[in-house]
Order: sequence, then structure tokens, then C-alpha cells
Amino acid sequence: MGRTEVQYAWNDEVALAYQVVGEGTVDLLYLQSNISNVEVNWENPALASFLTELAGLGGLAVADRRGLGCSERFTPEGAPPIETLIDDVLAVTEAVGCERIALVATGDCGFFACTLAASHPDRLAALVLINAAPTWQRSDETPWARTEAEMERSFRWCQQNWGSGAWSRRANPSVNSDRDLRWFGRYERLAQSPGALYAEARRFADTDVRAVLPAVQVPTLVLHRSDNTEERVEAGRYLGAHIPAARFVELDGADHFPWLGDADAVIRETQGFLRTVHAEEQDLDRVLATILFTDIVASTEKAVELGDRGWRELVDRHDTTVRALLSRYRGQEVNTTGDGFFATFDGPARAVRCAQVLADAVRPLGIAVRAGVHTGEIELSGHTISGIAVNIGARIGARAGPSEVLVSQTVKDLVAGSGLAFHDRGLHELKGVPDQWRLFAVAA
Repeated sequence: MGRTEVQYAWNDEVALAYQVVGEGTVDLLYLQSNISNVEVNWENPALASFLTELAGLGGLAVADRRGLGCSERFTPEGAPPIETLIDDVLAVTEAVGCERIALVATGDCGFFACTLAASHPDRLAALVLINAAPTWQRSDETPWARTEAEMERSFRWCQQNWGSGAWSRRANPSVNSDRDLRWFGRYERLAQSPGALYAEARRFADTDVRAVLPAVQVPTLVLHRSDNTEERVEAGRYLGAHIPAARFVELDGADHFPWLGDADAVIRETQGFLRTVHAEEQDLDRVLATILFTDIVASTEKAVELGDRGWRELVDRHDTTVRALLSRYRGQEVNTTGDGFFATFDGPARAVRCAQVLADAVRPLGIAVRAGVHTGEIELSGHTISGIAVNIGARIGARAGPSEVLVSQTVKDLVAGSGLAFHDRGLHELKGVPDQWRLFAVAA
């Protein structure tokens, strides 16, 4: 089966390497976890066979995510946030000319694949997660995961041994000969540098997509090997149980890489699932979005002070400022409330930064705004947006003080690696919304 030479998709000035395997329209994208190189992949017979078989349903794009293989590298302090990795995937799908693609994500790629599926269901036909996890953080809900101390020890060990093949052997019992060890050592070195490996691990350690999973509405298959010690099978079971209508298949074996061990079982399950998806037409009317609510503090008093004409002129200047910032940060205006705005974003960090800049931008007008940000599932009906996430965003906004941006726990968890910092504002009851909600104020 033929394959193209390495090509590049572009996200602004960042080059993202990919190859196309097979014939016909590209409708499948494969992303490997923290070790990938689209040039070197074909040197390993097992991996070459796996990719060829995966392309059996049509055109397959194999991509190196940012920082890996032939794609643009970054320094350890430049590890990109999850939102950027999502934008990179969309850039690759546009480059291969596919409006809706089936995404196969392995290992830590599952973190941004889940968020992409929830926030851009129109861009994904299906999602396949292999040996992935919703979080690496141990909690009462995730007792199989690692403590912070265990993660740090593991990350440092990987950093110190990267390039020797030791990690590949630890993650894959099939890597058991000196010849294998030498090849995987070279593969590791050509995948990424030790410093970048550690930086990425720290970013993923701070990422938790559990709150996102109920909003994943695209058809999803979760595959996980029962004896995988690098990513415990309980993580796959959790994904399968919390993604609506997901199909979970527990496979025999311990290898973390899907193309080692019983790769035929992975291919068989993936192809069978995708054939089913291709035979069905899905009308999706729910999507994950980030909600932003803003309003002018003490607007009634200000209106009385300025009079009708002065107040109208002030509101016009305020509205012009807000709309300019929404355009800059890729927000979509949904509605105005006279002295405030309701907008949606496809990424929480952009929404938070937009709110921060807005709070500063309106000060010269002699006013202050407050803002609330929440990420959750919304319902789309024509041009109308509704759902409990909208109510939560409005209630959070109402709790904010002058020039303050308040966010939900969900938003805080999803912006790990973005550089944003928060102050804990404790638990709150939100009118009309069940349970208590922990809110955070965005630090200046």
C-alpha cells in the first residue's frame, strides 16, 4: 500500500508533519502518544504493518503532534497547552482535506482527543481511544492513578533514561531483546528530547478531562489492554463508563503500544467499529463549549448619573470594545443583555484571557465589568443556545466582583499548561443549579 512523502500542515508559523497512507479520501487520523516520528515509523516491521492494516478502510493520515518527530519542536518551558494541541489536530485535518475525520488517539493523546471530540463534534466522525486515561491524578474516584510523588519519580526516571530504550521496554514487555532495545532507544531520541518529555508529562499530570467526558457525543470506542502497567486498565474502564454510549473492549496483553503484542485484535476491533460508524448517520445537536457572561457593575447607578444619552454612548463604546475582543479571542456573540454579553468559545483559556483583557480595557471608560466562565455541554437549536451550562455560567458571573473573572472548577482543570493562575474562592450554591460549586478567581 502506497504512502506519500512527509508533508506539513501549518498552525500559524508552526509546522506539523504528517503522511498519508492508502488510497482514496483521507478519513482517518492516527496519533501516537509520546513517541512518534513519521519518518522512522516505517523502519519497524510491526508498526509499518499496523499502519498499513489501519489504512484498510481508506485513506489514513499519520501525524506527529507538536514537539514530536518531524513536527516543530519546543523548548521545555514552551510546552503548549491542550487548546493548542487541539488546534494543531484541526490544522492537520484541514490540510488533508477532510471536514469530518475519525480520530485514533493512543496514550496521552487521549487527553486532548476527548476535549476535541466534545468541543468540535462537527469535525469528528468517530473517536477511538487506545490505552488512554481521563487523568493521571489519584483521587477517591481514581484510586488506580498515581500520587504526585509517584508521578514525579516516574517522570524524572523517564527523563534520565530517555533515549536508552528503557522506557519502551518498561511500557512494553514485547521489547525484550538487545536488538529491540537499541532500535527503541534510537526511536525515543528521534521522537523528542528528555527535557520536552518531562515538560509534557508535567502538563498532562495537571490535566483532568473527567468533567468533559459526558459531553463527548461522537461515536467512541475505548480499547485497553488488561495487564497494561503504564496505563492501568481501570483508566480505560472509567472512560468507557463515562463517555455516553461508548463501547469499551478490554483486550488481552500488557504492551502499551497498540502495534506491539496482539495488534490484530486492535485492528479488528477498530475496523469493525469504524465500519459500523460509517454505516450510520448521526445528527448531533449537543456540543462542549466555554460560556462567558459579562456585565457592567452598578449599571443602574451609572445610567442615572449619565442620563439616557450619556448612558447610551457609554454602552455603545463598551459594546464596541467587547465585540473587538470577542473577534480577537475567537468568541461567538450569542446575546446582549443591555449592559452585558453572553458569548461562547471553543477553548476555555481564550475565554478567560478575553475576560481578563476586557476588565482592563473598559476601565478608561469609567466602568468596571464582572465576568463568569464555565465549560459544559450546550444544546444547539438553530441560532439558539441553551442548557444547564448556560445557567451555571450566568450564576458564576453574578458572583464575581468588580473587574473580577470567576471560573468553575471545570475551567481551571482544562487550562493546565496555559500559564493562567487562580485563587480558590471556595464552595458556592448557585441559584437553580444542583450541588455546590467550587469557584476560582483568575489571578492578575
